[in-house]
Amino acid sequence: MSISLLRKMEEGNFELDLTAYSIIIDSLCKDRLVIEALNLLSEMMSTGFQPDVVTYNSLIQGLCNFSRWREASTLLNEMTQRKIMPCVRTFIILVDTYCKEGMLIEAKQVFDMMIQRGIEPDIVSYNTLIDGYCLQNKLKDAIEALNMMVERGCSPNVVSYNTLINGYCKKKRIDEAMNLFHEMSNKGVTPDVVTYSTLIGGFCRVERHKAALELFHKMQACGQPPNPQTYAIFLDGLCKNGQVVEVIKVFLELEDKTLGNNIVIYNILIDGLCNVGNLKFAKEFFYSLPAKGLQPNV
Repeated sequence: MSISLLRKMEEGNFELDLTAYSIIIDSLCKDRLVIEALNLLSEMMSTGFQPDVVTYNSLIQGLCNFSRWREASTLLNEMTQRKIMPCVRTFIILVDTYCKEGMLIEAKQVFDMMIQRGIEPDIVSYNTLIDGYCLQNKLKDAIEALNMMVERGCSPNVVSYNTLINGYCKKKRIDEAMNLFHEMSNKGVTPDVVTYSTLIGGFCRVERHKAALELFHKMQACGQPPNPQTYAIFLDGLCKNGQVVEVIKVFLELEDKTLGNNIVIYNILIDGLCNVGNLKFAKEFFYSLPAKGLQPNV
């Protein structure tokens, strides 16, 4: 579609410029037509137009979407040779790709290269690196990245802390996750529903359902209402801990808030109750579905 539009513009003697080429290259990359985009880059340059940072960012992102990070890295080097200054986004695309590929050494090298070239990382840059470390359970490195951002004058936000808290909860290091929770609160970063939901799930994972319940009540007292995902995480954790009475209490609260007509919630309840041998309640929930307009699924 983009190429055909380009050809029609050419046939109509429309004078193409760098902006037009860059828009079409970006469109091709978003349509996952990276080969066509690279071919158009060559065609554009043969007509005398030199790509700018916007053009390169589109191509680097397009290549990274296909895990073609080697070619993306080559384009970054090409930018340097052409004296085209990369921007924060250029580096972030590569850092994010390397992190998702588990190539943390390369991700950190690109991150450091950005700083060496006088480009100050923004909050997204740091959060991307922190997330990369957490995905690979490199929590010490993730904390070092958090400390580095503070030292360089970039204040962590709720995403920064949520990412770290999730990393610690996955490793069942709930006390350290709670330390981060208190730290963010002390620094004026307000915990959101993701923060609370993650910690509630973390407490349930280490069979500390009472602490999970306390935090569940605390979030509401702080004016942060649980969402369906919070209830799903909490109910699943309570079921796995065999806390049937608490399961029923929380579910009744959920119904009172008109959040109960959710088949996912019922699936969690029915499955959890069956797993702890409470078939009576499981059957009651199952047979109540049609009256609530819910269709049982597989």
